[in-house]
Amino acid sequence: METVSFRLDGRDVAVEATAPMSLLDALRGPLGVTSVKDGCSPQGQCGCCTVLVDGEPRVACVTPLRRVAGREVTSFDGLDTAVATTWCDAFVGTGASQCGFCTPGIVVRLEWLRRRGSLGDAAAVERSLAAHLCRCTGWQSITEAAELVAEGREPDAAERDTAERDLDAAARRATIEGRSAQAVGAHVVGGRGGFAADTAPPGARVALRGAEGEWLVDDGIAALRQRTGKVQGRHSTATATHPIEVPDGDWVATLQTGWVEPAYLEVDTSWCAPGGDPADPLANGGAFGGKVRSPVPAIAQQLADEHARTVVASWSREDVVRFGPKRPPLAGGVAADGTGRILVARCDGIVDAIHSVAPQLEVVELDVAGPPRSVHVRGAGWVEAAVLIAAATGAERIVSPDGSSASATVADDGSLSVTVCCGDPLDAVVLRSYCIGAAHMALGWVTSEAIAVDEAGEVHDLTIRSFGILKASDTPRIDVRIEADDGPPRNGSDAVFAAVALAVWRAQGLPTAWPTGIALRP
Repeated sequence: METVSFRLDGRDVAVEATAPMSLLDALRGPLGVTSVKDGCSPQGQCGCCTVLVDGEPRVACVTPLRRVAGREVTSFDGLDTAVATTWCDAFVGTGASQCGFCTPGIVVRLEWLRRRGSLGDAAAVERSLAAHLCRCTGWQSITEAAELVAEGREPDAAERDTAERDLDAAARRATIEGRSAQAVGAHVVGGRGGFAADTAPPGARVALRGAEGEWLVDDGIAALRQRTGKVQGRHSTATATHPIEVPDGDWVATLQTGWVEPAYLEVDTSWCAPGGDPADPLANGGAFGGKVRSPVPAIAQQLADEHARTVVASWSREDVVRFGPKRPPLAGGVAADGTGRILVARCDGIVDAIHSVAPQLEVVELDVAGPPRSVHVRGAGWVEAAVLIAAATGAERIVSPDGSSASATVADDGSLSVTVCCGDPLDAVVLRSYCIGAAHMALGWVTSEAIAVDEAGEVHDLTIRSFGILKASDTPRIDVRIEADDGPPRNGSDAVFAAVALAVWRAQGLPTAWPTGIALRP
């Protein structure tokens, strides 16, 4: 046993480590600092666990606890109250936090940049964000929040839509866009959205999936990581492929897609007390549909009953990539009259999803070896069909199964202009944020995102940095115009996701295979 003493958020602390322990393990474990998040541990690639060590940013999951002995560690919770409030106001005011999982670490790094006097340098902000992954917001609203803080001003009425926002209405819009209950407010920026890993009662045991598929239970996460015997952080040199060939036909537009990782940051986690109901793994975000049928809650419930103790069960990042659902790959062709044929990896509900926007298409399901796939992943099936038909027929606007519509254009400088109509906006800031995030996801999907899966169906790219998600520095300006109508509020970001995919694909000349490998931002 080793005792490590240091200062944390202005107080002296000591941690007894019975196994090699990271700073993240100590912070989230015995020290109870839950604003520091575990999104990829121990890969050190998502930035969600960023803290300051003697004033410099460090990723806590790959910082050995013993390295901070006698040093000063500052988490989001240790920031000066006025400073934290300033950052929270800026993030809420620009829509820079959706689920709130990544934002405490991002704020800590941006605060470090502010202290250095570099926050007003847009290029420096983008470089600093390269250490982070934010899947929700598309970076732009985060850089806008940094700009507000650098200039020492609050969001004005134009940026807020109204000077006094109704955050309940904002939460309603967030819930509609995320398809899961979601809050909006300063507490979300601070990572207090109610994530399952944060809400487990003290003394709960921890469970991780072992290398052979068994679930291992222990009292501490550090010892448990050793017991799993996994090799974390593998980035394959294998090439991502397209498992389905385009069907023969006289097509105007053809498309092939491969395996794509949704890349939500909060890994599947649930806790349960003996005889109780398991905690919802969705908490404050919808994970782009990736957790709709997560098996982890049932596992937490089973383990709690077996051990007669409250158990927190979590997938590792590797588990999420191996066993979390992907959008099913497909290949298709469409003629000038909008008819065509799509071949798609077998997936429950995928035919109905495609026919919801394109009943005229012939859809054939194929048995394809690979990871699990789900029709619940954002727009799976219907987006590809709608984009193919629009590309073939020349349509400019996409209409989603929700009845929302969107269009997008790409300017000569690579910037995107998006128009969306989805009923009562409720809160323009939140709607804009979700539309920017959807545009970012669509842009990456068309140009860069893919994971390698071999012929046997095994996933080879297991690190969060191997998915091809665009960095802030590679993301162009995205302008959003909201067209209000008299209808009830509807999801609009999924329509934007489709419209931007179409616009980017057109701008690149409609190459058959996605990702195209062609960057949009000069």
